[in-house]
Amino acid sequence: MKADDFSVEELKNGYEYSDKEGGECICRYCGERFMQGEIYPINGHFYEYRKAAMQHVYLVHGAPLETLLKSESKYMTLTDNQKQILLLMGKGLSDNEIAKQLEVTPSTIRHQKFMFREKVKQARMLLAAYELAEENTILADNLIPIHSGATMVDDRYITTEEEKKKILDTAFYTLEPLKLKGFPAKEKKKIVVLKKIAESFVKGRHYEEKELNSILKSIYSDYPTLRRYLIEYGFMDRTTDCKEYWLTM
Repeated sequence: MKADDFSVEELKNGYEYSDKEGGECICRYCGERFMQGEIYPINGHFYEYRKAAMQHVYLVHGAPLETLLKSESKYMTLTDNQKQILLLMGKGLSDNEIAKQLEVTPSTIRHQKFMFREKVKQARMLLAAYELAEENTILADNLIPIHSGATMVDDRYITTEEEKKKILDTAFYTLEPLKLKGFPAKEKKKIVVLKKIAESFVKGRHYEEKELNSILKSIYSDYPTLRRYLIEYGFMDRTTDCKEYWLTM
């Protein structure tokens, strides 16, 4: 689960909302789409798209709090004890009840909750300051935004619009239809090329491996390499049995 680049609301809900095409909710775990205006039957009940997305998240992937705390993201730096306190808080337990379960004093729980609140205040200030600075930096430097599924983000993702155009012009025979000359060796070029290839797929749609291979093969003969790097660089994800693939960006 690549959840590092979602908004706070999306992390809390377990799905992202898009107002494109009238509105849709997209599960951030598996890419399942729920379209505005559609009614979805789930376990004998009928739900409009937002409530259906919420039901899907809970039934298929579990409660967002538990799923988030189990994340293997490098940004989930809480200790096991801190995670346990948050889980018990999420169940509505009092300080005394949490202390009893963890075999500590209530004052220890109150202190940890105070520290949580202090860290949240610090995080909010940093987030606000960084977002303001980043907005102006992107405009000034004409940088390409980093895609939401990006893994191991570093300098290789720093690319201007001018660099992107030059890379695409040299890497592809044509952009319509997409025909790749050869898969680049340099990391920055790989990311630009892979992002362009990923645009050939529809977000929220699941592709069987055979269909995915067919699309990639029409772009470049060595389609297994494209498929592998689309997964490795976080542009796509797949089921554990490799039968279905979907965009994460």
